Amino acid sequence: MKFSEMTYTRPDVNALLAQLEALTARVREADSAAGQLAAYKERDALMSHFNTLSSLCSIRNTVDTRDKFYEEEQAWLDEQYPLVSEKNQDFGRALYESKFRPQLEEALGSLIFLNIELELKSFSPEIIPLMQEENRLCTEYQKLYASARIPFMGKTVTIAQLGPYKQDTDRAVRKAAVEAEGSFFDQHQEEFDQLYDKLVKNRTEQAKKLGFENYVPLGFLRMGRNCYSPQDLDGFRQQVVRDLVPLTVKVKERQAKRLGIDSFKFYDNPLMFKDGSAKPQGAPEEIMAAGRKMYHELSEETGAFIDLMMDNELFDVLAKEGKAPGGYCTSLPDYKYPFIFSNFNGTSGDVDVLTHEAGHAFANYIADRSIEIADSRWPTMEGCETHSMSMEFLTVPWHHLFFGPMTDKYELSHAEDALSFIPYGCLVDHFQNEMYSRPELTPAQRNEVWAELERLYRPYLDMEGLPFYGRGAGWQRQMHIYQSPFYYIDYCLAQVMSLQFFALSLEDREKAWEKYMAFVRLGGTKTFIDLAHAVGLRSPIDQGCVKDVCTAAFDWTEKHLTE
Repeated sequence: MKFSEMTYTRPDVNALLAQLEALTARVREADSAAGQLAAYKERDALMSHFNTLSSLCSIRNTVDTRDKFYEEEQAWLDEQYPLVSEKNQDFGRALYESKFRPQLEEALGSLIFLNIELELKSFSPEIIPLMQEENRLCTEYQKLYASARIPFMGKTVTIAQLGPYKQDTDRAVRKAAVEAEGSFFDQHQEEFDQLYDKLVKNRTEQAKKLGFENYVPLGFLRMGRNCYSPQDLDGFRQQVVRDLVPLTVKVKERQAKRLGIDSFKFYDNPLMFKDGSAKPQGAPEEIMAAGRKMYHELSEETGAFIDLMMDNELFDVLAKEGKAPGGYCTSLPDYKYPFIFSNFNGTSGDVDVLTHEAGHAFANYIADRSIEIADSRWPTMEGCETHSMSMEFLTVPWHHLFFGPMTDKYELSHAEDALSFIPYGCLVDHFQNEMYSRPELTPAQRNEVWAELERLYRPYLDMEGLPFYGRGAGWQRQMHIYQSPFYYIDYCLAQVMSLQFFALSLEDREKAWEKYMAFVRLGGTKTFIDLAHAVGLRSPIDQGCVKDVCTAAFDWTEKHLTE
């Protein structure tokens, strides 16, 4: 069925809550594991339908944030999610406390019960009003961000549409584009500051009501971190500062030399080459056609996957007025369909959608067809991001379809970006740890913390003369900081995994693909560390992993420059 033919109707949440209550009672009263497993499967079917309708609403709301119907439906759903979560928690608790637990673990796997334990620690009915308010504030931030209409060079553009100008070969245009972007945030400074202040205070109150000192440990639990500790992540960030930041400084020195610039400014960062960054060759429909060809040649499974996506309108990729910023992949479980949302703007990021977001979608496609238990289909987020970031590198042999004569440029800049991204992602994570450890900070103090951390993780950037970025407010355009606290470090862990797949693919592309498929097929049946080890890769938090993996990638970029 095509996406445009899918019907959204408001879910009957009262009926759903009653059904979940009845299933929970059945689990508690069951006289066998078989009876409890039957209730578990019925619960899965109910949630599949609710999640499908929720996804339909969310997609249509982000495709056009001006659509009043879906705006109102999304606002209503934001109120319902915590209520549904409460009933699901009750159901999970009944399974967790079952006297047939050994038989359930044999049928469902023990990891599901570890994850239920984490969920139970992170929720109480007492915090439902706060969770509802949190959802509303996140939607309000997204709508404010999407409202940007920025006058620039005789046009009115969105933030996404400024992207090509930020990579212009004319330095004055690049600076003007960055200033224009910042002007929108400066004009709405009070709104962005207030929204984040409310979110920090809201999440802090949730944490205190659950018995935590602050939101940091609660945020850790809500990310489902089930195989490493906050101290392990601190150690990972320290590895990045010690072993990777010096390499990224060298990367940026090379970039400045290529650009012929003595003083490397913030607005020079997006331009990788003096004669222009690598750009896709062709119109959006040609890029999509190249993506179909790529996936047909990559493997039988990816060929079937891309046909499903394109034949059923499961992409919405063109930037346009009213569309929410960013990009994502989500799922429509009743149909066993993924869906990809993005904002094409004529930069290499358009191709990344067909590798990164399609990596998520392909993993979704495989899991839906090979893993029976819904709760075991998805790993935690660093595992999901490994699916996507590794696909970016495993499609290297087809990059010429998109970039033509600019392919070498793209491959060098893509590898350099991968290295320089990891410190940025750690910066975002470190900033959030500081914000939720010190919720009393004022907006100005938050900006000071960001600016200080910028100097630690990205010491090569000079913000001089840029009002928005210069005052340390650049974090406000990073949507995850508002909407998905503590998510961003997952990208960093996954990037280290992707660089391992990249190194292997340079030696033996078929072997690398086999390992990738093995990783994908495991879905969420193992923890992140166990997934890595199961396919013969190192865990990114292991001491020395960052240095070894990133040095190897850096050495490849050095070699690529001279070839």
